[in-house]
Amino acid sequence: MRQELLFGTAYYPEYMPYDRVEKDISMMQAAGMNVIRIAESTWSTLEPKDGKFDFFHIDRVLDAAERAGMKVIIGTPTYAVPSWLEKKDRDVMVTAKEGQARYGRRQIMDIMNPTFRFHAERVIRKLLLHTADHPCVIGFQIDNETKHYGTAGKAVQALFKEYLKETFVTTDRLNETFGLAYWSNSINGWDDFPDIRGCINGGLSCEFERFQRKLAAEYLCWQSEIVGEYKREDQFITHNFDFQWKKFGAEIAQDGYSYGVQPDMDHYEASKAVTIAGADIYHPTQDQLTGAETAFCGDAIRSLKDRNYLVLECQAQAFKYWTPYPGQLKLHAYSHLASGADGILYWNWHSIHNGYETYWKGLLSHDLEANPAYEEACRIGAEWKEAGQKLLHLQKDNKIALVVDIQSLHALEWFPIDRDLSYNDVVRWMYDCLYEMNMECDVVEASALDPGNYKMIVTPALYSASEDTLKKLKRFVSDGGVLISSFKSFVSNEFLSVYHDTQPHILHECFGIRYNQFTEPGKMTIKGRPVTYFAELVEAGEAEVLASYEHKYWGKYAGITRADYKKGSAYYIACYTHKDIVKEVCRRAVRDAGLEDEIPEACWPVIIRSGENEEKKKMHYVLHYRDEDSALACPYHKVKSVLDGMSYKKGDRIPLKDWDVVILEEEV
Repeated sequence: MRQELLFGTAYYPEYMPYDRVEKDISMMQAAGMNVIRIAESTWSTLEPKDGKFDFFHIDRVLDAAERAGMKVIIGTPTYAVPSWLEKKDRDVMVTAKEGQARYGRRQIMDIMNPTFRFHAERVIRKLLLHTADHPCVIGFQIDNETKHYGTAGKAVQALFKEYLKETFVTTDRLNETFGLAYWSNSINGWDDFPDIRGCINGGLSCEFERFQRKLAAEYLCWQSEIVGEYKREDQFITHNFDFQWKKFGAEIAQDGYSYGVQPDMDHYEASKAVTIAGADIYHPTQDQLTGAETAFCGDAIRSLKDRNYLVLECQAQAFKYWTPYPGQLKLHAYSHLASGADGILYWNWHSIHNGYETYWKGLLSHDLEANPAYEEACRIGAEWKEAGQKLLHLQKDNKIALVVDIQSLHALEWFPIDRDLSYNDVVRWMYDCLYEMNMECDVVEASALDPGNYKMIVTPALYSASEDTLKKLKRFVSDGGVLISSFKSFVSNEFLSVYHDTQPHILHECFGIRYNQFTEPGKMTIKGRPVTYFAELVEAGEAEVLASYEHKYWGKYAGITRADYKKGSAYYIACYTHKDIVKEVCRRAVRDAGLEDEIPEACWPVIIRSGENEEKKKMHYVLHYRDEDSALACPYHKVKSVLDGMSYKKGDRIPLKDWDVVILEEEV
């Protein structure tokens, strides 16, 4: 196990306008950096011609890093193919629903194409053979932000048909499962199975997307197995999982940030390919910096393997709206550690002078000289050298789980809640309420949920849920757990067939409610706050009505309920409304779960995230997301500030500057 925090950057000397490797390494050292990530994007440089390999740039960086005592992560370069490969076999380019891709962008190859696989394996093996024994190489990143890229060519569709045969055995069972009699979509024999790209059945289409995600996960496992043949026992395998992108506007793809559950890769399934999970996390900054994206993404990646993870890409500066205010870069860095990261690497070291990402600026601007972002990175590096041992391997033991589900995400693309309210919007609505109240949680894939690990479970819009999952949740409540669920939960089975009895299916007994209508809220309010986008018209049977709708016609229906069920309790939020109302529900639920003493009284913009370090000392990260000075009344018996050595007792005033970080270590 590594015994220091990793602090570094992606580095591409291939992109530089002139040779400056030695100067760059020297500047990285001055910033306290100890790791660089190389090679992932450079297939056409590593193999300029079919079968001709050139490791000049790799060797220069490895030699310079070794002389400087720095570590290196090698990335396999397979997510951006060279043009000669496309010329060799046009079918290397992915065929998706819209047709076949044209060469140019990255991530447009067919990951199942035999020609691609042959050449990808060859370049991986050549690269690993050349680098795995180098003493400064500590690990390997397989591919980059991998997804299925919509692959739907003839070969993939043939594989999907075989998958359906294995899963459903007969066409009668397939027809029945997905209701294919509708619009004459049923088939009488497997040879009649049509091109899936024209599918109008949401359940079957989502089953194909589940299959595509399975192919993507298997592709990563295939790369991992190749790397495993070469790597040393002390070297890790990682991957930089990314998230659904939220745009500020509709102008350009780069105009946005990491937001929610990734629809095109099952992170939990794919994490089997790695020994350490990694993430790429980008977020709003300047006046829009809240820390919520860093926390959400970190909680999701940490939960994949229930262990510390690496932030393989995070922003330094980029675009006009990502230039950090003084102090924000440091706040970014510590917010990652507070979620359980064991280190961060910037994307990237230098700004690129020509290409698609010219203005996705690196730590150095286009003049390649020191600047305020670099100088703040130097301060981070100095602090991590001094205090890093106390901050390494932060262990978290959260008793709240927020459950996410890719199948539900796709279901609600087929059957939208509202054109302006997506699945990930509901996920972040509920997650952000917990985050802003300092109710730390794990973000857990539904397929990986073990309710026995938690006292409280939150399910945002868990539309698609198997009966096994529902029975698991029912037992959780019966045994004393607390469940909070939103509208559009427990509507269909895992194949998107809507349950045909009392909604919410199976769990209506836990919630003590039923409903069979939903509506556009219009002028509806609840507790004086507007209801927007969607509302279920809930009939409260055994449940306590916490809030009814305020509306001339819908006022007899419940909008928020609570029910005791055996040893536990269940809350149902039937509409989309202001977060303050959701927070009221969460506060009461936390009391039911017996967790109120573990939740700090502070709330956003003061965020407190806690865990234990390797010395079994309780650590508390106090993160201040505000441009004005403030203060926190110390909530702990006796603590010492790790960064400045100040000591505080319960009730003492802890000063917080704008965009500040204070790390408190509990003392006996």
